[in-house]
Amino acid sequence: MVQLTLPKNSRITEGKTWPKPQAKNVTPFKVYRWNPDDGMNPRVDTFWVDRDDCGPMVLDGLIWIKSNVDSTLTFRRSCREGICGSCAMNIDGTNTLACTKGMDDCAGGKIVKIYPLPHMPVVKDLVPDLTQFYAQHASIEPWLKTDTREPGAEWRQSREDRAKLDGLYECILCACCTTSCPSYWWNGDRYLGPAALLQAYRWLVDSRDERTGQRLDELEDPFRLYRCHTIMNCAKTCPKGLNPAKAIAQIKQLMVARQF
Repeated sequence: MVQLTLPKNSRITEGKTWPKPQAKNVTPFKVYRWNPDDGMNPRVDTFWVDRDDCGPMVLDGLIWIKSNVDSTLTFRRSCREGICGSCAMNIDGTNTLACTKGMDDCAGGKIVKIYPLPHMPVVKDLVPDLTQFYAQHASIEPWLKTDTREPGAEWRQSREDRAKLDGLYECILCACCTTSCPSYWWNGDRYLGPAALLQAYRWLVDSRDERTGQRLDELEDPFRLYRCHTIMNCAKTCPKGLNPAKAIAQIKQLMVARQF
């Protein structure tokens, strides 16, 4: 069961079951619904998607529902190519991107269960409030810091130094990893979480950056970094195949190395 941050004094109830279309190839969608303006408890509505009238991905099904059944269904989406991270949600019990998750990959194509990203306040339906997530990412100052180069000056890297950034810069900030981390669920107000720490290491390991010591000082905290307990949910759920837990372990190694 997905662990959601529910509105105070509320519980999830069974919602409306929409009429089944007269089509041969349909797939049921069970979708989390909550509108802060109607005063109702969160609920799970059941929709039937005509597979012959839309694409194969979960996002295609959601767009079909919004266009043909219930225009009030609310979710984020943009690129539809697994690049922007907008359509991150919990599908079939796993945090992933709706645009890259096939309907046939959900319970063998028999049913698609969709909830917002867990342990985040919900704005409406499948839209989580990522204000804190973005603020934590900004706190690690994700840009190049240098004292010896003029602004705009070219600074070449060796192939070896450039290769160190592979597996780090590809993060799309979808928040799938951070919202799958139990340590973040418990300490999200102080622990930076997998996504922010992955990006922190990306700048720590960049050979052009000249503020390594300052960056490590900012991370030296019992909560900001050390709440990671290597649970590995982050690596398992990342839709881009990245490994935030490995990056966090390498930050800890840098912390130890600078003491000697």
